[in-house]
Amino acid sequence: MPGRSTTATRTTAAAEGDVTVLLIGMRINHFWAVHHWLPVLLAMPRMLREPARAPERGLLGHVLLTASPRTYYVVQYWESKEKLYRYAHSPDMFHHRAWAVINRKERKGRVRGHVGLWHEAYVVPEGSYESIHADMPPFALAAAHGQVPLERRGGRAEDRSAHRSRESAEGGEEGGRRGDDPGPGPGRGLRTARGPPRR
Repeated sequence: MPGRSTTATRTTAAAEGDVTVLLIGMRINHFWAVHHWLPVLLAMPRMLREPARAPERGLLGHVLLTASPRTYYVVQYWESKEKLYRYAHSPDMFHHRAWAVINRKERKGRVRGHVGLWHEAYVVPEGSYESIHADMPPFALAAAHGQVPLERRGGRAEDRSAHRSRESAEGGEEGGRRGDDPGPGPGRGLRTARGPPRR
């Protein structure tokens, strides 16, 4: 990001446990329908400022991106799937009120297809993600969860993916001593979101 210092080094995100990611965005289907897509575009920053002012809501960080002149989206990092959905369903939040307006318009047949809306939610279990940042300030996952020197998690992608938090590792050891399942590993224990948050 402009103005943020960088150092000639390699780092990785300091994330521990599961990582919850939301991708949410819009597509301008008809450029001439400014009165339809501009309010949606302007609503995005407000939806980000609101949880950012209340850290207890669980939003850790975000990145604004564009896929084309028509398509804009946000990558959001959350503390947990539960906090993400709790925010989405909170009637006192702007996100909930904005979707209520959209749903009312749809029921009345007033949605004309001028603006496309989409989102995807992922819960990535520990052992199934890794990152590397070369000569970068904290960005994306590292900005949301903090960053550590690369060697602390391993120089190879396989080593970083295999990292376990102390709590997870201790839980696995105890489980092994009891003869129980040692806990989730790569591809196991994935708590996937069952579809989009209900609007």
